[in-house]
Amino acid sequence: MVLGFAAAPPGPLRATSGGGVVQAPGRAAGPVSVGAAGPQPQNSSIMSRKQQDLLALGRLEYLQALVTEFQVTESSEAKEQVLANLANFAYDPKNYEYLRQLKVLDLFLDMLTEDNDTLVEFALGGLCNLCLDKINKDYLLEADGVAAVINCLSCSNEETVMSAVTALMYLTTPQSRQQITALPVVECMLRFSLSANRRLANLATIFLKDYCSPLQVEEAQNLTKHTALGIPLPKN
Repeated sequence: MVLGFAAAPPGPLRATSGGGVVQAPGRAAGPVSVGAAGPQPQNSSIMSRKQQDLLALGRLEYLQALVTEFQVTESSEAKEQVLANLANFAYDPKNYEYLRQLKVLDLFLDMLTEDNDTLVEFALGGLCNLCLDKINKDYLLEADGVAAVINCLSCSNEETVMSAVTALMYLTTPQSRQQITALPVVECMLRFSLSANRRLANLATIFLKDYCSPLQVEEAQNLTKHTALGIPLPKN
């Protein structure tokens, strides 16, 4: 999908040099080079012994270690860091099969209902990366992922909302279009198209033009006069 706007929309997330932060588009980031021996951070001098041990593992074993760490840790900060890593590794198609084996798609979906806004943001970013693949897309559609993503349109975090809009675009198929362009969703997009955040406004405008019919947009305009019922604009 080509987005013809000057403001860069949220796209697939890239792994950062530290491996623990989901990098927003437009910000410089050093990618992680993933080879046969596993992820290779650019700055190994600051790695912990635990990270060095993980790097000695193969790709599947490394991702398995991340999933296990997420499941066993009781630290919210650790969970956020691990989920950010998984979201970043979801950018590389070489990892798709491993992530499916490890049920990371289900993990991301489960995190969308968490009270922790950071976990929701990172999980949705990971889903954005994964649903570029047809197998992943089909799985997410079968798992009612569209409804879960639509619920995230009401989040107060702008990054989360922009990832939700992007994910809905990626998940659109002839079969899912009716659900994705339902009247409440179109109402949201009309509201978002008026946002002071240019990236969000651009994304919403693209959604309305490319994914909704003129009749759908007109119906939503007549019903709400650019007001999304009960759904506030996300915070900056």
